[in-house]
Amino acid sequence: MEPIFSIIAPIYNEVDCLDVLYQRIREVMESTGELWELVLVDDGSSDGSNGIIKRLAGEDHRVRPVVFARNFGHQIAVTAGMDFARGQAVIVIDADLQDPPEMILDLIAKWREGYQVVYAVRTEREGESWFKRTTASLFYRVIFRITDIKMPLDTGDFRLYDRKVIDVMKRMPERHRFLRGMSSWVGFRQVGVPYKRAARFAGVTKYPLRKMVRLALNAITSFSYFPLQLATYVGFIAAGMAILAIPVVATSRLAGSNAFFGQASTLIAVLFLGGVQLIFLGILGEYLGRIYDEVKGRPLYVLMESPEDKPASQENIKSKR
Repeated sequence: MEPIFSIIAPIYNEVDCLDVLYQRIREVMESTGELWELVLVDDGSSDGSNGIIKRLAGEDHRVRPVVFARNFGHQIAVTAGMDFARGQAVIVIDADLQDPPEMILDLIAKWREGYQVVYAVRTEREGESWFKRTTASLFYRVIFRITDIKMPLDTGDFRLYDRKVIDVMKRMPERHRFLRGMSSWVGFRQVGVPYKRAARFAGVTKYPLRKMVRLALNAITSFSYFPLQLATYVGFIAAGMAILAIPVVATSRLAGSNAFFGQASTLIAVLFLGGVQLIFLGILGEYLGRIYDEVKGRPLYVLMESPEDKPASQENIKSKR
């Protein structure tokens, strides 16, 4: 029988969290009295996480391992989990236990009320620095203001998706993925559930500043033309300043003032405009690079092992020898 609930946990070097994650999810899901499965996506771990995933799968048939051939990134790992999830409701949760598995029951309760996307809203963020909290808050508010869709503030990937939503998102093949934006774009009935985000159970964050900037860039370029429009705005402002400066400079020259003689002011203006042009060429390059990645048509990920792989029988092994 097909499971009612699928839980997806992307894994990247979480060897110290996996056993506790499995135990807490098992306790929560068994309390529902429904069939469930746990899809563990190994995103190219190098710390022994793969061995623990295989052990858990051997001990419990509800654990389904998906193993990447290399590291493809968090958003791609979640996407692979969606591809292999079979449940009518799919819950995405991080493996570091900052998102408490016990909150899954609250997400399920809202799903049973008829909501098709139930996202967890972070009211508190335990164990995070002031810089992390501030930049995260700024990130959500900037994205909210400049993108073409209205994404809920202070939410991550910890959320529940109805099967209808999953089927739609599986038909969205873009490579530079921002799943929070994609789930807002598809529509359907959505609601938030507040929760307190815990401190990381073990290990170190897998989203340093560099990856956060890259995620923000993916969000902006996937759902907004604002950076391209900004080039037009800056161009009009620069042109307007130049037009206004013409009579000022002409009047000053006719009056015999030396204020605008020399090359310094000209050089500063040229450097400023050159810098602006290079910045916007870089923005154009980002959009063009994404188009290039899309048209190549490469797969989103490469699997080393999936739940659909059948173990070789002893007879097949002997015949190969």
